[in-house]
Amino acid sequence: MTSSLPYKTKQFFFVLIKLSIVVGAFYFIYNKIVNNNDISFSTFIDFLLKNESFSIKNVAFLILLSVFNWFFEILKWQHLVGFVKKINFKNALEQSLGALTASLITPNRIGDYGAKAIYYSTKYRKRIILINLLSNLLQMSATLIFGAIGFSFFIIEYDPNLNYYKLTRFLVIALLIISLIGFGITKKNFTIKGFSIEKIKKFLYGYPKTKLLLGFMFSIMRYAVFSFQFYFLLRLFDVEISYLNSMIVITSIYLLASIIPSIFVFDVIIKGSIAVYLFAYLGISEFIILSVVTIMWILNFVLPSFFGSYYVLNFNLPKNSDPT
Repeated sequence: MTSSLPYKTKQFFFVLIKLSIVVGAFYFIYNKIVNNNDISFSTFIDFLLKNESFSIKNVAFLILLSVFNWFFEILKWQHLVGFVKKINFKNALEQSLGALTASLITPNRIGDYGAKAIYYSTKYRKRIILINLLSNLLQMSATLIFGAIGFSFFIIEYDPNLNYYKLTRFLVIALLIISLIGFGITKKNFTIKGFSIEKIKKFLYGYPKTKLLLGFMFSIMRYAVFSFQFYFLLRLFDVEISYLNSMIVITSIYLLASIIPSIFVFDVIIKGSIAVYLFAYLGISEFIILSVVTIMWILNFVLPSFFGSYYVLNFNLPKNSDPT
């Protein structure tokens, strides 16, 4: 249908789509921050302005931690995608932040897969989607490993009032679903949205293990940065807590939040609810925890999405060549 449209008309619609993505992302960010039922935006701002701990030096350090957070994510993407197509750090930066903005309002940031793939010509796109899946699985692995350790210590230390019957039932159902999916995948004629399982397995088995290992190390470094940033914010709010005790709770928060499906823009609500519940065992104020979660969301997703909007607006579809 679009092939019959004049070039200028197609360009107009393309620009309109890019503007819609940016405007839509900014609207949802604005709506989430201003119309947050859990924490009043005006009270939140007044509290920050009156808190002397948020000096220019401390704010600069928080922003620096966010820069390192995305620095490791960009390095990971550059490194992993290099197996298919070599790109430089600037290309990886553009793709990572541009995809963040474009996928901000999609469920569980599922739009990130298509947003990154569209930077490449058609012959690369399926492999780019698979590499993006690998990247996310590596980050999830770090979250699950540290989260399982942290949550185990949390249960031992604080003995939370959990419904172990429901928890066991959930785990059994989850294992059954995974087993059924695994059984279906073993069928050679099984396909997922045009992806042949045999080709996927061949690609994954052939992917260099050294690249996966380095990608996992980048995931761990990123995890260490944003979990420390959470702890640093707690200290800025004058919360008396040791680093070890805070990590037990923080890793548990990211573990539980990662296994709950959500529309990404409401991720801050889910993390906030879980954080409030877990930190209540340490007697920490609900307002402080919600403030910390909100600041983390602003620093690590809202702020980068502003830079990502520049790349979205300046994006052009690849022609015969790919990023170099």
